[in-house]
Amino acid sequence: MTAPSINDYLAHLEVERRMSAHTLDAYRRDLAALTEWSQGQGITEPASLQPDQLRAFIAAEHRRGLSPKSLQRRLSACRSWFQWLLRHGRIALNPAAAIRAPKAPRKLPQVLDADEAARLVEVPTDVRLGLRDRALLELFYSSGLRLSELCALRWSDLDLGNGLVTVLGKGSKQRSVPVGSHARAALEAWHVETGAPNAAPVFPGRGGGPISQRAVQIRISQLAQRQGMFKHVHPHMLRHSFASHMLESSGDLRGVQELLGHADIATTQIYTHLDFQHLAKVYDAAHPRAKRRKDD
Repeated sequence: MTAPSINDYLAHLEVERRMSAHTLDAYRRDLAALTEWSQGQGITEPASLQPDQLRAFIAAEHRRGLSPKSLQRRLSACRSWFQWLLRHGRIALNPAAAIRAPKAPRKLPQVLDADEAARLVEVPTDVRLGLRDRALLELFYSSGLRLSELCALRWSDLDLGNGLVTVLGKGSKQRSVPVGSHARAALEAWHVETGAPNAAPVFPGRGGGPISQRAVQIRISQLAQRQGMFKHVHPHMLRHSFASHMLESSGDLRGVQELLGHADIATTQIYTHLDFQHLAKVYDAAHPRAKRRKDD
């Protein structure tokens, strides 16, 4: 497997597709694994790789202990690379086109219920750090932002008068999301406290640059413990909670997809399972004939 073609492909992802450094590293590792296995089989050119050989690679990775989810990602990286080679006339067919990785069991995301979410975000604001924490938590839960989106936020991205925040999501896709009244009030109080200019980060870290993602993760975990919550609370749980509560109230899957910035509605559909679980609990608790009698 020739390194130059892989490097060309990764450059294409970085420059034209604007993929994040994290995603690029994952693709690089996946294609490096394919290269190493192929060289061990005496295969040096992608044009000579056949579907059966690619299946053998996936099977070898499975025997090596890779989870179905990791195998899916690895095969996806290979499929995408071969498709790029095919489009540029470097190979005659995509050997990964018809290959499917083992299905991974789909884990439902953990969410906070409405009372837990309210308890978490309503942190005391009698000190400066409390004002920041309140604004951060309210915005997470109000608008369902990704951690990376929140950390990168500048004051110029917020239109508090109209209750909107504009973010640059995955694939450098821009979207505007509503900001609720509680989050607006918390952000306004934080802005008055900081007196920061429009170009400044909404949540600065050390040195005045944007706060790090790790710092936000640690802080949210600490705040949840202080609020007496025993779940492992993390930033993405607030995004999950936002999506679940929005879908539970509205039933508008397409609208929730737009708010979350999901490219594929199938990604958003996992929240319909959460909604069904909620409805099932309500049914079990409320319907007089929902549960079996103990002597049945």
